[in-house]
Amino acid sequence: MKDKPLYEVTQIRDLRELIKKRVKDHPENPCFLVKEQKGGEYVPIMPDKYDKDIDGLGTALMTLVNKGAKVAILGETRYEWFVSYLAVTNGTGCVVPLDKELPAEEIESMLERADVEILIFSKAKLEAVEAVYGKVPSVKHYICMDKLDDTKYSYFWDVVKKGTDLIASGDKTFIDTTIDPDEMTILLFTSGTTAKSKAVMLCQKNICKNLMSMYSFVYIDPKDVFMSVLPLHHTYECTCGFLGQVYRGSTLAVCEGLRYITTNIKECKPTCILMVPAMAEMFYKAIWKKLNSDPKLLKKFNTGRKLSNGLRKIGIDLRRKLFKDIHETFGGRLRLLIVGGAPINPEILQFFQDIGIHSIQGYGLTECAPILALNRDVDYKNNAAGLPLPGCEIKILDPDEDGIGEFAGRGENVFLGYYKNDEATKAALDSDGFYHTGDLGYIDNDGFCIITGRKKNVIIAKNGKNVFPEEIEYLLAQNPVVQESVVTGVHDERKDDIIITATIFPNMEEVELKLGKKDPSDEEVTKLLESVCDEVNEKLINYKKIKRTVLRKEEFEKNTSRKIKRY
Repeated sequence: MKDKPLYEVTQIRDLRELIKKRVKDHPENPCFLVKEQKGGEYVPIMPDKYDKDIDGLGTALMTLVNKGAKVAILGETRYEWFVSYLAVTNGTGCVVPLDKELPAEEIESMLERADVEILIFSKAKLEAVEAVYGKVPSVKHYICMDKLDDTKYSYFWDVVKKGTDLIASGDKTFIDTTIDPDEMTILLFTSGTTAKSKAVMLCQKNICKNLMSMYSFVYIDPKDVFMSVLPLHHTYECTCGFLGQVYRGSTLAVCEGLRYITTNIKECKPTCILMVPAMAEMFYKAIWKKLNSDPKLLKKFNTGRKLSNGLRKIGIDLRRKLFKDIHETFGGRLRLLIVGGAPINPEILQFFQDIGIHSIQGYGLTECAPILALNRDVDYKNNAAGLPLPGCEIKILDPDEDGIGEFAGRGENVFLGYYKNDEATKAALDSDGFYHTGDLGYIDNDGFCIITGRKKNVIIAKNGKNVFPEEIEYLLAQNPVVQESVVTGVHDERKDDIIITATIFPNMEEVELKLGKKDPSDEEVTKLLESVCDEVNEKLINYKKIKRTVLRKEEFEKNTSRKIKRY
């Protein structure tokens, strides 16, 4: 597949070109499918309306602040969020997307650290906004996406109308303002506590180069319909699951929330979905649970899977027919799953591929806008993070005898640095322009990036060898009784040794099924988990073996992107 040509893509230099070319090239395809009320019908938003609303809001914002101002967005995924983002980047200043799950004190800290002048928020975040109102001197204007009785907050659509009226009277301040693609216009906070999170500075060249490279690797058709299920403040969803659809001419349907995923999928019938591994695993487990509950259904599925894989070798593809019932649960049209945010079990990707839903994973970081490597739709490995994107150079720093070292990436998608943090910038970006990712792995003979773990998580065994906890956690996760696990190295001072310890939060439904009894004792559950660790140890060399098993009775604490806080 190495000689497979890249797909042709539209060249763009900034995000204004992104929307203007969308209006010109695909005026008939809705940009978004949104719901005006919970449980209602999906309503299309056409490119022309989106473009005019962007210009209206941008024009109005420029009467409130000087060009270059920081404007924060705080709210759930909705049309007003999409309008706000491009209204800021396309002339007003620098957009600062905030995590809607953060408590008020963290929101206050980020507004202050980012020197935000305007806060655009949704009514759902009113309590948090009330708590910070007036506490951050730089914030002079508060705009709510929903109509409120409190007059200290401007109403979003009143602001848009003001700008639209100004344009009608000849105001071209926003429309004609110049955009420097190398200037910081996006400021993103990384996951973590207020003290640890860093503000990543991105420019429009970073985003545009990433979009063009991604879609030269994976074909997205203008007629494709995506469904947005991930939070927009993350650059993964923002670039790949919002800006990418505007760029390609496709349509984005807004999911009403995680509890509505299955309902919304059947309503909007997406052809593509961006997911994180936990979500893909949820669907995978739900399908297998249904299959395993009916021996006849399971036999039929396994026979169909074997038959399908055999027929595909001779060019006959019956997957959509053989697995029609599963396809219907995804709306009947789903053709592509793109998974990112963390490594995924290759078996899950293979499963979806076998039933006719092509599934690939990519590798990215906020600092890379975000994609650094991606599996192509025509050239992929399920155990790999992907191939370096066109225009990206990836190398391994200080490889060990197995070729494993830290990934470093360089390209026009790599960030400008950390806002007001020269020390962190110098630590992350070397003098040659390579960003040090903190992820460990190697590049195989075919050029694919294989991730083995995070640099900060590595356990140094007594013999000096590296133990990657992610490798052991992956093996533990193969057993259905393990819901979550964290593997650590605990220093035993008495033995002067590192004890590989697995702390496991079990799936109690599976535990009870395995033990054949309700409400087993902690001792019984621990004994079962120890047997699971013993099975995993058979696959590990001695210095990697789990020596201690700890039962955890509640889920691990997670950040807002659903990653376990290890420390």
